[in-house]
Amino acid sequence: MTNPTTQTSRPSDVYFFATCVVDQFFPGAGLDAITLLERQGIRVHFPEDQTCCGQPAYSSGFEEEARRVAAHQLTLFPNDWPIVVPSGSCAGMMKHHYPKLFAADPTRKAVAERLSARVYELTQFLVEVLDFQPQDCGGDCKVVLHTSCSARREMGVHLTGRKLLAGLEKVSVVQQDHESECCGFGGTFSVKQPEISGAMVEDKVKALKATGAERVVSADCGCLMNILGHAAWKDQQAGRSEPSLPGEHIASFLLRRTGGGK
Repeated sequence: MTNPTTQTSRPSDVYFFATCVVDQFFPGAGLDAITLLERQGIRVHFPEDQTCCGQPAYSSGFEEEARRVAAHQLTLFPNDWPIVVPSGSCAGMMKHHYPKLFAADPTRKAVAERLSARVYELTQFLVEVLDFQPQDCGGDCKVVLHTSCSARREMGVHLTGRKLLAGLEKVSVVQQDHESECCGFGGTFSVKQPEISGAMVEDKVKALKATGAERVVSADCGCLMNILGHAAWKDQQAGRSEPSLPGEHIASFLLRRTGGGK
């Protein structure tokens, strides 16, 4: 469930918090998200000193380390503009957990609460603030949506992702079996519990392929890295030269379908 936000009118400026996974592994998705926003007449500001949101440390039980990382992010968004995040898990961390992290620090807690009220996951911002109505410029296509656990359970943005895809006239969205189940990434979980994570992502990839979709679309690059990486590994084992399960961030998919990308 999402928290109430303070945005009551269409903003002219936003901050963009890219996330470390997008920055390091999916920079194109971040650039495509920025382009989508700019095409809606929004000036996008990218604080260059941004780093990790602190979620890996926080979800691993290292609250002090997470607090130090989060304290730096609190300094990066001085103007009262929305903060758009192309990840439900990172948005969930900033929106729901930053105020908890600084519960014993009244000054920083107040800053964290004000920041929390301005945090939007990308699809949420497109739907709820910009009322983005995508005009489909592509051909017939069948896709399957995967939503991260945090995006679904903390932010509720599987609903806004579905709405955006449903607005594309020639895109058919099919539903995977066990849609709400985790892909097995879970940040450091996949490192600490590789056998369990591997079994989970194998089940997820099988369910995604079973839909017959041409590609998987997700608003969380951590999940995409896990799902596509496992699918590519299975393809390599099978001697396949072409990916059996292509995929991309929803920002890239939306931009391409609306005539703004390759």
